[in-house]
Amino acid sequence: MRTKSSAATVSKLRWGILGAAQIARKNWKAILNSRSGIIRAVASRDPARARQFIDNCQGRAPFRTAPEALGSYEQLLAMPDIDAVYIPLPTGLRAEWVIRAAKAGKHVLCEKPCARNAGELERMLEACRRNRVQFLDDVMFMHSRRLQRLRQVLDDGTSVGSIQRIASNFTFCAGAEFQRNDIRMDSRLEPHGCLGDLGWYSIRFALWAMNWKKPRQVDGRILQEARSAKSPAPVPTAFSGELLFDGGASAGFYCSFVTENQEWVHVSGTRGSLVVPDFVLPYHGDRVGFETFHPTFEVDGCDFKLSENRRRILVRERSHSHPSAQESNLFRNFARQAKSGRLNAEWPAWALMTQQVLDDCIASARRKLRRTR
Repeated sequence: MRTKSSAATVSKLRWGILGAAQIARKNWKAILNSRSGIIRAVASRDPARARQFIDNCQGRAPFRTAPEALGSYEQLLAMPDIDAVYIPLPTGLRAEWVIRAAKAGKHVLCEKPCARNAGELERMLEACRRNRVQFLDDVMFMHSRRLQRLRQVLDDGTSVGSIQRIASNFTFCAGAEFQRNDIRMDSRLEPHGCLGDLGWYSIRFALWAMNWKKPRQVDGRILQEARSAKSPAPVPTAFSGELLFDGGASAGFYCSFVTENQEWVHVSGTRGSLVVPDFVLPYHGDRVGFETFHPTFEVDGCDFKLSENRRRILVRERSHSHPSAQESNLFRNFARQAKSGRLNAEWPAWALMTQQVLDDCIASARRKLRRTR
C-alpha cells in the first residue's frame, strides 16, 4: 500500500537538471516554492561539481530527499523516475541535449537563447513534437501575473491606445574578470553575447506586446564587441536593434554588458504610455507594478501647463524566492501542462519567433560590420 507521502511525491513533476550553472540555483528554489515538483538528480561532467551544487542548494532550500549527484548527462536521461529536465547548458550545447532529452521522453525547460540559430531550434522543437514532450524556454516574466494585467491595460483601448513605439533596455556592467573568463564571452559557447543573454527578453516583450505580429523589417547594430581569453571570435557586448511592424509601429532595444543595471520597457501609443521599470527581474518587494501616463497640455494666456496624470497599477506578487513569484508560477504552469497529457503549441512557437528575430538582428549587424571592414 502506498503511503500518503509517497503518493504526494508521485503527484509532483520529477525534475532532473543538466549542468550546475548559477541560474539553476534560482530554478532549484523555484521548483521547491512551486510545490508542484521535486528534483531527482543533478548531472555534471564532474560529479564532484554536481555534489557541491546539490549540497549548496540543499543547505538553503532543502527538499525532503536530496537529489542524486550524477557524473553524466546520459545517466540522468536514462533515469525512469524523471519526467522533465531543465537544461541551463551553454547555447552551443543545447541542441544536442534537448533532442536527446526528447528522445528519452523527458519534457524540456530550456534556457535562452534556445539555440545558435532558428534552423537548429526547429530541429529541437520537431524532436519534442515527435516524442510528445513539452518544450518551454525559461523566460520567467511570461508567467508573472503582472503580464496578465499589462495585457488588460494594453487592450482596453484608452490607457495606451494603438501601440506606436516600444523601447526597452536590459543591461548590466560586467567587470574585467567576466570579460576574461565568463562563457558569455566565448563565441563557441554563447555566440550571440549580450544579444542572446539580454536582448532575448526585449525581443520577447515586443513580440508579446504586438500580439505576436512578426516584424516586416529588422535592423541590428553591434556597438561594442570583445572576447574572452579562450574565445576564437568576439561576441557583442553592446547591441541595439530596431523592429519595424506593418502599420507603422516600431520597437527599439539596447542590451549590453558595459552599462549598469537597467531593465525597463516603455510602450507609447495614440492615447497614452506605459512604463515597466523592472520587466525582467522585479524590484524587491511584495508587489509588482507598472505605470500609465496621460499628460495633458494646457495653455492659458502666458501660462503653459503640462500635467502628468500618472496611474500606478500594482499586482500582489512577490519579486522572487516565494511561492507567488514569477519563477514559481513558471514551474507550476509547466507541471500542469506536462501532466495534462496535451502539448502547448504556443510556448515553442514563441521561442521560435524570438529566435528568428534574434537571428535577423545579428545577421543585419554582421552585414554592417563586413561593409566597414
